[in-house]
Amino acid sequence: MLLKRARLIWSATIKYTFKAERPAGRLDLLLVDYFEEIGGIFSRNSIQDFIKKGHVKLNGKEVKPSKSVLVDDIIDIDVPEAAPLDIKPQDIPVNVVYEDAHLVVIDKGAGMVVHPAPGNSDGTLVNAMFYHCKGKLSSIGGETRSGVVHRLDKDTSGLIVMAKDNTAHLDLAKQFSDKSARRCYMTVVWGVPHDESGRWETFFGRHKTDRKKFTSKLLSGKKAITNYELISSNNEMSVLKVLLDTGRTHQIRVHMLEHDLPVVGDSVYCRRKDKTGLIKRQALHAVSLTFMHPIFKMRMTFMSPLPNDIKELIMKVGLRCF
Repeated sequence: MLLKRARLIWSATIKYTFKAERPAGRLDLLLVDYFEEIGGIFSRNSIQDFIKKGHVKLNGKEVKPSKSVLVDDIIDIDVPEAAPLDIKPQDIPVNVVYEDAHLVVIDKGAGMVVHPAPGNSDGTLVNAMFYHCKGKLSSIGGETRSGVVHRLDKDTSGLIVMAKDNTAHLDLAKQFSDKSARRCYMTVVWGVPHDESGRWETFFGRHKTDRKKFTSKLLSGKKAITNYELISSNNEMSVLKVLLDTGRTHQIRVHMLEHDLPVVGDSVYCRRKDKTGLIKRQALHAVSLTFMHPIFKMRMTFMSPLPNDIKELIMKVGLRCF
């Protein structure tokens, strides 16, 4: 970790103070990396905007986003109150499995994008939840990521938690960062792992030549940790239970591919076609989610059954999922 958090102050705005533990390059990139560790709650554009508007000070002075950070430099961030959100509410059916005044847990179906982005300006889970929650979602992630604590890929189904207020959002983001929140997945992959269980710990980042893909074949970068357990297998395919210690974009899909176990149906990372014809998306499902309620301080666990397309795939090829 390049930054050490000295204090976190709650007020009308959110204030952070950091101390750099070693030379760390550009100020804006350093802060992007730090906030990525606690859930990506601020985008690079947001961070650059904070710096340009004087909300970030390096050793007490306003600086440019490109300013280099040196060892023992002190960084103060005074996050302004967010502007009112301008999300288009949409009455899209969603499977809400739990809800209270502070958060909501959804069992997301495959094919739904979590938040608006170029090419997906509406029809997302954020649009649906903005309608369902009558506009009451946390604002920390900015307009397009309101309420989003963690994400699932478009064609990954299963459990996801969203925050309704900023206090809940920051607390949940910290839980995902320090691994006290747990996410478990089930997946069907091509091939059979060498061991019945294992742990993969690698550096992780964007692919050098294809910026839409990610890779773990790096000598440095963000740490990615995936744990797996073999549930069943035949000579061609396997069912795996996967527990994440980190939540990098495409992490499971990339780790599986780079251990010769590409996820069945993955149109980006798997070139082998599903000869069963029963799955039209990656066979990956978030089956359980555990966290401490940020306000009530109760440990909560939610379970989601495998969707029909993954169950049918498993049965068709003679495997089991328990």
